[in-house]
Amino acid sequence: MKQYKGDFHVRMTAEEMERIHQKMDELGVTNITAYFRKMALDGYCIRLELPEIREMITLLRRCSNNLNQYAKRANESGSIYAADIQDLQIRMDEIWGTAKELLVSLSKIS
Repeated sequence: MKQYKGDFHVRMTAEEMERIHQKMDELGVTNITAYFRKMALDGYCIRLELPEIREMITLLRRCSNNLNQYAKRANESGSIYAADIQDLQIRMDEIWGTAKELLVSLSKIS
């Protein structure tokens, strides 16, 4: 197999370049090199709009913040409250529920 090295240059019209930038804008891609590489290797780019990911990140942040507060309280007082543990369990159950929804959404992508 022949190996290629170095830069790759492509000539195109202004209209073609404008069309490429429109497609990049639709996908939310700002790096033209990454766009060309993805298109050359895979033939397509996908922009996933998954609100479940945003929700899961929010839940993870809340859980992390609470866990830090519980750890600080435990370090200061030497104990932790059962209600804090229960609250953390509820939040973890929410995160797992969102993760399951996300996996179902991803499994439907073809």
